[in-house]
Amino acid sequence: MIPIRDARQSREGDARQSRGRHPVALRTVHPDVIADLNALDTTLRTCESVVDVEELRRRIDELEHQAADPGLWNDQEHAQQVTSQLSHAQAELRRIVALRERLDEMPILYELAEDEGPDALADADAERASLREDIAAMEVKTMLSGEYDERDALINIRSGAGGIDAADWAEMLMRMYIRWAEKHDYGVEVYDTSYAEEAGLKSATFAIKGPYTYGTLSVEMGTHRLVRISPFDNQGRRQTSFAEVEVLPVVETTDHIEVNENDIRVDVYRSSGPGGQSVNTTDSAVRLTHIPTGIVVTCQNEKSQLQNKVSAMRVLQAKLLAVKRQEERAEMDALKGDSGSSWGNQMRSYVLHPYQMVKDLRTEYEVNNPSAVLDGDIDGFLEAGIRWRMSEDQSA
Repeated sequence: MIPIRDARQSREGDARQSRGRHPVALRTVHPDVIADLNALDTTLRTCESVVDVEELRRRIDELEHQAADPGLWNDQEHAQQVTSQLSHAQAELRRIVALRERLDEMPILYELAEDEGPDALADADAERASLREDIAAMEVKTMLSGEYDERDALINIRSGAGGIDAADWAEMLMRMYIRWAEKHDYGVEVYDTSYAEEAGLKSATFAIKGPYTYGTLSVEMGTHRLVRISPFDNQGRRQTSFAEVEVLPVVETTDHIEVNENDIRVDVYRSSGPGGQSVNTTDSAVRLTHIPTGIVVTCQNEKSQLQNKVSAMRVLQAKLLAVKRQEERAEMDALKGDSGSSWGNQMRSYVLHPYQMVKDLRTEYEVNNPSAVLDGDIDGFLEAGIRWRMSEDQSA
């Protein structure tokens, strides 16, 4: 519980000493504000405990020591792993330290607002609301403790029922996830885009690279449904279309997913763009077929056949990792959740007509601004999905 201080204490002294200590409640602040600050402090303490700030600092020191080794870049793959892990760890530490500092400064903000009037008080309330959202987001992140949750995410989108509208819908979903990645400063690497004849995509495969992107985006697995007035129907009729989203963790060398070259059939062909037009005059696109499982992956977005084969192999390994986990845990599909492959197994509906709404059918979370959602504003859905998954796991 945050102690109630004597309002006669020096405000200047508090301002100098507030950083690094727990928030101090004020007698003149509404009890609801005090209770909210206490609740935020409890939640943040839990996050700090789960993250283990001191262990995180130790890990950063260790990675910084490795990064300073002059011979690190003799092994470029290992060097990239070290620098990536260091960057992610430093960002995590900055984030949780900043949250603590903001919470510690909240009582001082309210104290100053008492002297400055209603506008300042409104600003303090707005900062408290923003802080509450950011702490809630950190709390959700601490729920990502799965074996592969901290990995990059490999996303495959396939158009389903709905013809040309479904192909257009698949492309809209791809844009949504890429815009989400851009908002969070995550990298995106596109491996394959198979364009439909008239518009949109038959399928697309791409990776989103950032801390915990697999754990975060894994709740997007399933069938996404769009209802709108079709822009491709000259009679202006309403159309329902579907696309399926698959999310897998990017494979790392520690996974030991070995692929026998004799088990793979390699086909090469010319890359193609929208409408089937050639975008490459050489046979640089690669299709890999894993004969034992029947898994087929393609890659055509790199400039050379060798680069496409390397990228396709990464995707194949990720899919084989999913198969491996399914075999090890036959009683539950750990990676695919409840998505299945049926277009009837919907996880979210996006309605643009006759009303505006996006609703997750598992969590009941919904918003009335589809444009913002389709522009990458999906954090609310992700957080609700992670909380829902945790509650399902605890009740299982």
